[in-house]
Amino acid sequence: MHLTRRTLGLALAASLMASTLLSSPAFAQERPHITVAVQQIVNAGALDVLREQSNVGARVFYSMFETLIDYDRQLPDLPRKPGLATEWTRIDDRTVELKLREGVKFHNGDTMTADDVVFTFSPERFGTLPEQVQAQKDGAQLFTSTIAQITNGKVPPPEVAAVARRAWPNLDRVEKVDDMTVRFVSKVPDPTLEGRISRGGAEILSKRAYEEAETWADYARHPVGTGPYKVVEFKPDNVLVLAAHDEYWGEKPPIAELRFVVVPEVASRVNGLLSGEYDFITDVPPDQIALIEDEPKFDVVGGPITNHRLMVFDKNNGPMKDVKIRQAMTHAIDRESIVEALWGSRTKVPAGLQWEYYGDMYLSDWTVPEYDMDLARKLVEESGYNGEPIVMRVLNNYYTNQVSTAQINAEAFRQIGLNIQIEMKENWQQIFDTESGPRMVRDWSNSAPFPDPVSSIVNQHCQNGQQQQVGEWTNEEFNALCTTLETSTDLEERRATFRRMLEIAEREDPAYTVMHQNAMFYGKRADIEWAPSALQSMDFRADNFHVVAPAN
Repeated sequence: MHLTRRTLGLALAASLMASTLLSSPAFAQERPHITVAVQQIVNAGALDVLREQSNVGARVFYSMFETLIDYDRQLPDLPRKPGLATEWTRIDDRTVELKLREGVKFHNGDTMTADDVVFTFSPERFGTLPEQVQAQKDGAQLFTSTIAQITNGKVPPPEVAAVARRAWPNLDRVEKVDDMTVRFVSKVPDPTLEGRISRGGAEILSKRAYEEAETWADYARHPVGTGPYKVVEFKPDNVLVLAAHDEYWGEKPPIAELRFVVVPEVASRVNGLLSGEYDFITDVPPDQIALIEDEPKFDVVGGPITNHRLMVFDKNNGPMKDVKIRQAMTHAIDRESIVEALWGSRTKVPAGLQWEYYGDMYLSDWTVPEYDMDLARKLVEESGYNGEPIVMRVLNNYYTNQVSTAQINAEAFRQIGLNIQIEMKENWQQIFDTESGPRMVRDWSNSAPFPDPVSSIVNQHCQNGQQQQVGEWTNEEFNALCTTLETSTDLEERRATFRRMLEIAEREDPAYTVMHQNAMFYGKRADIEWAPSALQSMDFRADNFHVVAPAN
C-alpha cells in the first residue's frame, strides 16, 4: 500500500480515535456483574412490596421499583425529590395532585401512564374487593404464611390487604385527571398524604403485567416495575438475580447483573468478601469492621438508619397480662451498655419510638424508661409473679447482634426474678405463630419510611398496625389518639397527641420497649464508590455506583 500524506493522516486519526474510545469509561470495561451477600432476601418468599414489609425487602426493592415521590437518600435529612412524578401540588387538606414523568418504561416495555398508577392503588391490587376478602381464609393467622402456601389464584394473601389498610387507612380513591396526571383523595384530612405516597408499599406497578399473571404467586415471583434493574431469577431463601433495565428513564444502569445471595452466617459473609467471592456484604457487626478494613482492598460503610430495635409484648398471655411485669422489663434493660458493648458506641439509645428527621413532630425531651433494677424488682414483687415461664422468641441474627442482645436482656430479667426462657426460631412465621404455644415476648424493629410519627407508631402499633393486627396488644385510649394523629392538621394538637401515645405505649401499658437505634454496616470492595442510605435501600443507580480505576 502506498502511503500518501493524506492516507497517513487518516490512519493516525483513526488510531488516535480508537485509543481514545478504548480508554474512555464506556469502552475501557464492560459493565460489571456484582454479587451482594445478604442474611435474607425477603421473609415471605414474595417480591411484593405490600406482602413484604421488612428491612431485608427494603434493601432489594429499590433496585426494582419506584414511587411517585422519592427521597435524596444520601443526605442526612432525607429531603423529598421527584420520582415517577415530576411535581406535586397540595390541592386541599384531603387532596394531592401529581404530574407523572414522561417516557417511563416498565420492565416489560410498556410506558407508564395514569392507568398504572390508579391500578396500583385500586381495591383489586390491595386485595380488598368483597369477593377477594371472602376468598381469603377466615381467621387465618396473619404473617405466618409464605408464598408457597398461597393457593387462591389471583386473590392476594390476607397480609396484602392488612398492609394496605395499614398504609392507606383513609384513602378514598386515586383518580385519573389525564394520561399523565393523577389525584390522591383522602376520606378525611391527611397531613401525611405526601409521605404515604413516598413510602415503601406505594411503588408503581405495571397494570398489564399484574393482570396477565396467571396467579398472584406468579406475579409475586416476577413483578414488573420501573426501577433500573429487572427480575431475571428468584429462588426464595437462595438467590435473586436482577439484570440492567436499559430502557430506564434515568441514567443507564451501571451494573449488567446484580445478584443477591443468601448467606445467613456472618463469618461466611465476611470470608466470602475477603476471598473475592462477594463484592458487597450486608449486616456487618461492629466487631468485624476492623477485620475487613485491615485489608486494603476492602472497606466498610454505613451507620444509624431510620429503624429502631424493639422488644414487643403480647399482653394476652401468661405473666404478660400484668402491666407491672411489662413495666419491670422496660426498666431492666441496660440500653447504654448494649450500645457500648455490642455496637462500639456506633449507634445510640433514641428518644423512644421517634427520629430527629420528624422535624417539628420530634419530641426532643422524651426518653426511654430509665434503667433501674431496684424499681424493676419492686414492680415484679408488687405483681405477685409466681415464677411462671416467660418465653422470648428470637431469630438467629436476622438483626445484627440479635442473639447477644437477647442473652444480655434475658440475664437481666432473671436478675429481677423472672423465669425467662429463650426460644430460637427459624423464621418470622414461627415468631408470629400461636399454635405452637402462647406468644409473650419477641424481637422486632420499627422503621420510619417517611418523616412523621404516623409512619411508625401508627403504622405498626395502632388498630391497623401489625401489632394489633396479629392480636398482641390493644388500648382503647391509644386507638382513639391514633385517629387524631392521622387526621388533625393542627401541629400542637398532633404533638400533644403523639406525646400521650408514647406515654401509653412505652410507660403506662407497654406495647413495646425501644432498645436502641439500629445501624447498618456494609463491607465492600474499596475500588467501588458507593454510599448507603438511612432508609435501608441499597441504591445501585448510576449516580451512586462507580468502579474506580486502579492508580498507575
